[in-house]
Amino acid sequence: MRSFSLYLRMMILLALFFGIVYGIITIFMQAIGIGNLYFYFILALLILGFQYMIGPKIVEMSMRVRYIKKKDLPWLYEMVEDLARKAKIPVPRVGIAEIGIPNAFAFGRSLSDGRVCVTRGILNLLDKEELKAVLGHEITHLKNRDVLFITLLSALPLILYWIALRFLFFGGYERRREGGGYTILIGLVAFILYFVTNLLILYASRIREYFADRGSVILGNPPHKLATALYKLVYGSARIPKESLKEIEGLKAFFLNDLSKAHQEIYELSQLDIDRSGTIDPEELEILRKKKVKLSLADKMMEILSTHPNMLKRIKHLSSYH
Repeated sequence: MRSFSLYLRMMILLALFFGIVYGIITIFMQAIGIGNLYFYFILALLILGFQYMIGPKIVEMSMRVRYIKKKDLPWLYEMVEDLARKAKIPVPRVGIAEIGIPNAFAFGRSLSDGRVCVTRGILNLLDKEELKAVLGHEITHLKNRDVLFITLLSALPLILYWIALRFLFFGGYERRREGGGYTILIGLVAFILYFVTNLLILYASRIREYFADRGSVILGNPPHKLATALYKLVYGSARIPKESLKEIEGLKAFFLNDLSKAHQEIYELSQLDIDRSGTIDPEELEILRKKKVKLSLADKMMEILSTHPNMLKRIKHLSSYH
């Protein structure tokens, strides 16, 4: 039932995106001519394409990634190989990011270009079963082509932003005077849709995290191991100096959890009554499944503006697979 709900929400989201695109095409073809619309569309795709091509290199440099061979760390490499075989995808390159932040991430331009990386911090924090559950999450991101999915969705807000700027600020006085309120109205509508579509992309990102969690379980990882890993990552992230977090601020969407929300999530996770070891055993996960989770209005608003689901909700969601 949980899986059906995830798929239903994703289909509704895609339908909404296509509806917005259709509406934009209909309005702007009449208002500014088909040539201008094509210009915005092509320019957006060119910029996104350039970003998509150089993105992996930027991630590698920012995260200080060092790729390893099987002989360097056999147990880690074999873990990734096993998960990739179960997921029926090519074995991705395996890397270690020489940063203290405990986390993992996956990226790449395609399935054949996939890369899965763990940070030095996570190797010192999780046991092997917990780490394998985390890697299962990242392998699922590759299998589902999530990087490509979010990149393609990002084209629409970019187009809307340029249209809003052009009609509100750079259309020229004469053009705005001739168009009257109609020209300004187009700019305002484009700006509102820019904001709305950004929220939809954040929502899509949060759904993809749920899918990746579910995928890790499908690949054979016990839900309580992934729940424990997420719990430990929140506490581990909270101990990282703010200066270190600022260095990777623009890349936090790649990680398993939103690093900037770690302290708030610790407060929320205190509702779980987990022992000091931070281990969530199957019995505790079963108790959580039956427990109602209540979020404040502030928590709900923070989630709406985040790339990751609320951690308390996310761990409870994992309990439904238990």
